[in-house]
Amino acid sequence: MNSAATRILIVDDEEIIRESLSGWLEKDGYTVATAVDGPAAIARLTGEPWSILVVDMKMPGMDGLQVLEQARKIRPTTAVVVMTAYATVDTAVSAMKLGAYDYLVKPFDPEELSLMIQKIVREQALVRDNEELRRALKRECRFRDLVSKSAAMHAVFELARTAARTQSTILITGESGTGKELLARAIHAESPRAKRPFVAVSCAALTETLLESELFGHERGAFTGATVRRRGNFETADGGTIFLDEIGDVSPKLQVDLLRVLEERRFCRVGGSEPVTVDVRVIAATNRDLAKAIADGSFRDDLFYRLNVIPITMPPLRDRKEDIPPLVEHLVERIGAELGRKIDGVAQEAMARLTAHDYPGNVRELRNLVERAVVCARGSVLQASDFTLPVAPGLSDLTSQPASLEAVEKRHIAAILAQSNGNVSAAARILDIDRVTLYNKIRKYGLREVDSALESSTTR
Repeated sequence: MNSAATRILIVDDEEIIRESLSGWLEKDGYTVATAVDGPAAIARLTGEPWSILVVDMKMPGMDGLQVLEQARKIRPTTAVVVMTAYATVDTAVSAMKLGAYDYLVKPFDPEELSLMIQKIVREQALVRDNEELRRALKRECRFRDLVSKSAAMHAVFELARTAARTQSTILITGESGTGKELLARAIHAESPRAKRPFVAVSCAALTETLLESELFGHERGAFTGATVRRRGNFETADGGTIFLDEIGDVSPKLQVDLLRVLEERRFCRVGGSEPVTVDVRVIAATNRDLAKAIADGSFRDDLFYRLNVIPITMPPLRDRKEDIPPLVEHLVERIGAELGRKIDGVAQEAMARLTAHDYPGNVRELRNLVERAVVCARGSVLQASDFTLPVAPGLSDLTSQPASLEAVEKRHIAAILAQSNGNVSAAARILDIDRVTLYNKIRKYGLREVDSALESSTTR
């Protein structure tokens, strides 16, 4: 920082002192101004930024200590040097308690003031450098709302930043709850399309007919109930980004339609024959193994190649345990603000338990745990007892009995359903998935006892 950028305000009721000190410091290259008394100094401090304040202790009306006290409130980063002709231990202690950088006893050699100013300037520059470094490190650990310290996620962030600047189609893979949609939104926000729409579609939440209409729209009279023409998600996203979540669950017919859109950027509404052209960037996501789906014939290889131009894999939370503490801190701060709860932190034992958990639901599960803890906590520091880690039967011994991902998911869903007393809506909210997806998983994993219990509970 050059000397001229250091702005010094001298406050003294004696004109000769103001003029002599300002002349001396201006020769050193600093930008200097003066104030005749305390109120004038406070007015200048309020309206302008100052690096250093040099203030006389004894002044009529508002004395130096009062100016110091007000200055610390108005400009906390401004260093204050107090000048006094009546130096006592009590005076020095009072000034230091109020936040003075140092004090000078009149009369003093101006060279003494010059050396003190140089020291302050060096220390302020160091503080600024440290703050810039802290912000830089914080930026390295974030990509929009994604927080991470792990090398694997940093690689994801770098690839995502690069991909955001292109128009290429992106395929994001990873387990449920790893933040695939959040990454897609971050990519859109970093892209040239950021000011245009971002439209998210869950491909597993709708039947084939409804999804076709949702994606491509329909003409009036296309089917029973189609009383007006309706634009689909691709038209809504024109100029922006469409996010196709759970793309691996799309039917064979819709796979053909999507392939045509990706190749031609054109489609026809349901019941229509007039082509609609759109300019849309496609980001797709799935938690399925598409290579396996291609092998068993349930997913088209040509569609996969069209989607997989820039593949990004989101690692599961259990493979990046170092991310759990910063994620917890981020979620506590964010959720606390959303719910109006003042939470000061997380107890060490609680953080240890959270870090030890394997999170079959990944970041989504962690968020649910934190939100429940913030809501239910009795104190301002979250304790281990505030976190209810759901454990399905047999899940606690997974470290000694390796299980497949599907087995873990099945157990976790069963545990959440049991915890929710068979309430599918409540379980879906905890799992952060829609009810249709949850019903499909209940049938997929053959949770018939749970399914029967649900049906019988609704008839009571």
